[in-house]
Amino acid sequence: MSETPRDLPAVLALSPVDGRYRAATAPLRALLSEAGLIGARVRVESAWLAHLAGAVPALPGAVLAPAVRERAAALAEDPGAGCAEAVKAIEARINHDVKAVEYYVRDQLAAAGATPANLELVHFGCTSEDINNLSYALLLRAAREELRAPLGALITELSALAHRAAGHAMLARTHGQPASPTTLGKEVANFVARLRRAERRWAAVEILGKWNGAVGNFNAHRTAAPEVDWRAVSAAFIESLGLISNAYTTQIEPHDWIAEYCDALAGLNVVLLDLSRDFWGYISLGYLKQRAVSGEVGSSTMPHKVNPIDFENAEGNLGIANALLRHFAEKLPVSRWQRDLTDSTVLRNLGVALGHALIAWRALARGLGKVEPDAARMRADLDGAWEVLGEAVQTVLRAAGVPDGYELLKTFTRGRSITAASLAEFIDTLPLNAEHKRRLRELHPADYIGWAAELASEI
Repeated sequence: MSETPRDLPAVLALSPVDGRYRAATAPLRALLSEAGLIGARVRVESAWLAHLAGAVPALPGAVLAPAVRERAAALAEDPGAGCAEAVKAIEARINHDVKAVEYYVRDQLAAAGATPANLELVHFGCTSEDINNLSYALLLRAAREELRAPLGALITELSALAHRAAGHAMLARTHGQPASPTTLGKEVANFVARLRRAERRWAAVEILGKWNGAVGNFNAHRTAAPEVDWRAVSAAFIESLGLISNAYTTQIEPHDWIAEYCDALAGLNVVLLDLSRDFWGYISLGYLKQRAVSGEVGSSTMPHKVNPIDFENAEGNLGIANALLRHFAEKLPVSRWQRDLTDSTVLRNLGVALGHALIAWRALARGLGKVEPDAARMRADLDGAWEVLGEAVQTVLRAAGVPDGYELLKTFTRGRSITAASLAEFIDTLPLNAEHKRRLRELHPADYIGWAAELASEI
């Protein structure tokens, strides 16, 4: 059997996240790769030793020599280059990933002069899931901060487009049919408002952690040192990492917060998927023009084409991301009795889901950078859609107290070709005063936009 190259070429990667889209997902690799997980585990193990030594000084081995204390602090801050490879070498020998981390930390501290009693406090009172849940918590928090930058840039770009196109009147389409006009800017502003709300929901998800032993009850802790308030020690340690302590768990933290995190991110992606499809449609209608990029090929046989590939790429990657995120949200909070291992392999795919989301967001950013409104094309459609003013006429009739206004307009407009002249003639037959008739005769579909322009400008 052939060996996997240490530095796998992109063209040999099984997943496009680490192959074709390797550059796009680079910001997440240090966090959500296996090396990132190993580094986080080392940080947690080392931080626990330092915290334990300070919180429970009566324990044998709690007194750390300066060099040992400094090495533990350094590992808790940054395990450094070569850490992951060294841990994997230990794992290959003992076949346990978290125990390999413990042995690595012990080796590092021993080299700094730690005594046997000091080393016995490494992993004291811990189950593997104490290490794992805090590691994933730290990584997902960092990933959210990393992802909020490109997301924020995307929202900023959409806001700018909403402002530029605030007054660009556009024929709306409901059920795919011509409807009351809007502006392109207002339609973009709708997405900005939705995305800001979705981002707030995702950012508000609280990140929890547990540190309470094999089944969540501090069994070993209380037996070994019953005089210590282990619940307070545990809560203080979790909070020192910037996380929220969850006192009620089994062997694993229940993952409810991860489910909320994934569900909120999936909800945000749904808004972006909706945007991708709408922009694809506006490009198809000619309402948005795409700028051709020198050297690019749009079709293998039709050289004239400039395809909306960025929006299509985004839609596809958002779908993959959400398929995984929805699975995480439904699966991770479910565990047989006090623990089963089905969550372990699932959690390892968090980086794949977030990677596809980032790929999609970057594709959308590229697409937005290539489009501009075509006001003339939008105006042409409005010039041929006088029937949409039927809503305005029948509503004026209602306001004037004229009975059956809707029915009058339905008879006049439904299934017929309406022109400016025929609409003006119809208006003259209506039982309205001169001012109402004047206002309706002067109305053009491009003017019938309500407060769309103001709403877009204010977003």
